[in-house]
Amino acid sequence: MTKRVAAQLGLVSTLVYILLLGAMVGSTTPTFAASVTQDTSRHLYDRVMEEFKQGDYEAALAGFKFFIELHKTSGLAANAQYWIGECQYRLGRYQEALNSFSNVRSFDPMSQKLAASAFKIGQTYSMLGDYYRARMTFDEVLDHYPNGPEAALARKAIEAINVKTPSTTTLSVTNVMNVMR
Repeated sequence: MTKRVAAQLGLVSTLVYILLLGAMVGSTTPTFAASVTQDTSRHLYDRVMEEFKQGDYEAALAGFKFFIELHKTSGLAANAQYWIGECQYRLGRYQEALNSFSNVRSFDPMSQKLAASAFKIGQTYSMLGDYYRARMTFDEVLDHYPNGPEAALARKAIEAINVKTPSTTTLSVTNVMNVMR
């Protein structure tokens, strides 16, 4: 049995376990049910994160999507949405990644993943060759999260964009001005 198949079987068995626990929760007291649901959601999230750490981005992508289907209101839903974007990014599905990173806020407007999501949006625009939007996004990271680690990364990314395309900003502003005429 290959390592990937074994990992997927492990994920499937975890998901079945969680579904069975979810079915049992319906017949318990509300306090216990909330506790079991929280433990169950954390267990699933951690299991899927292991898939990601092992580099099985397809399995992790499926797992995080499944997590959100089961636990939309969980405190971990915004994190799972971020990791969906990260999986898509690593698989080269940049347009999908942009959408996923942009949706993190819809799960939790105060999520700890907002700064990381904003930075990844900038990186994704860079990968798509849209350096103007990348630069704008990195500037937003600097404005909204000036003291976070993402700000330092955004500064480096801006420097890299400036080296790659020293006239990108001028050309883009000129293009915008021409469109406005």
